Amino acid sequence: MTTGSQPGPGAEPQSVLRPLTTAAIFLVVGVRPGGEEAAREVLGDLSALQRSFGFGAPDAALSCVAGIGSDAWDRLFDHPRPAGLHPFRPLEGPRHSAVATSGDLLLHIRATRFDLCFGLAAEIMHRLRDAVTVEDEVQGFKYLDARDLLGFVDGTENPVGAAARRAVLIGQEDPAHAGGSYVIVQKYLHDLDGWNALPVETQERIIGRTKFTNIELEEPASHVDLNTITGPDGEEQQILRDNMPFGSPGHGEFGTYFIGYARTPDVIEHMLRNMFLGTQDATHDRILDFSTAVTGTLFFVPSADFLDDLPPAPKAAEAAENG
Repeated sequence: MTTGSQPGPGAEPQSVLRPLTTAAIFLVVGVRPGGEEAAREVLGDLSALQRSFGFGAPDAALSCVAGIGSDAWDRLFDHPRPAGLHPFRPLEGPRHSAVATSGDLLLHIRATRFDLCFGLAAEIMHRLRDAVTVEDEVQGFKYLDARDLLGFVDGTENPVGAAARRAVLIGQEDPAHAGGSYVIVQKYLHDLDGWNALPVETQERIIGRTKFTNIELEEPASHVDLNTITGPDGEEQQILRDNMPFGSPGHGEFGTYFIGYARTPDVIEHMLRNMFLGTQDATHDRILDFSTAVTGTLFFVPSADFLDDLPPAPKAAEAAENG
């Protein structure tokens, strides 16, 4: 294990900016007391593991993005905390709640082939098995033409190119963590029977887009409207979504795994406040009448350089290991 150089202004990010894929596994785990060194070893080996599993299928775009939760940071690294890292802030709205759930590490594994996601996840968990507790595991898939299970195209407004880098990657506002990002994940379960009982026109007014042609509507208080955030200069503040449907038809479980990357958690948190607490134009996002958030966690995604050359473990952890 290396002793750690500091990420600089040109730090290489993890693979957060890669295009959407057709398969993913989302793993959220808690690091058990005494499991810190095993977690550090896996984080430090992550790029090598991705190369090993992806070498035989270079066109499958296998990648794994790792995020670290607020409670785990000081247990894993003797390094300044990211400026915006804090526990997920729960929201209690007039009708719906955004819950906060535990999680020390996020592993966002994705590819165009599910078997590669599975193989990489299995190897990671083999190494972590005695060191962590699995808090949540979701297997996502591409549904039809990039639609969620509510039937609407998802991720249409994702920024690309330079705009995506500006929206997602930390710069000199936090130089010790340049090239990093923040990510918020939430698991939403859908009442598809209730949703599908609505006329399509009502669904479109709730979402703010046409269902079949994906054209944005001028619909105040729609889901699209509540998630459109502008800064003081009037410019839209964007995030990068990599949401995926998941479900089990046999058990009647259907949902969307929301995963949003951003340069600061403030933008996503603003969106969530609009959705759950409402605005002057809406008491809440009406999609929440059919979609319930059952998890909620915030993570910091360090640069790839940070993971390849980890900073030292906290001195207290080193002393415990040495007896």
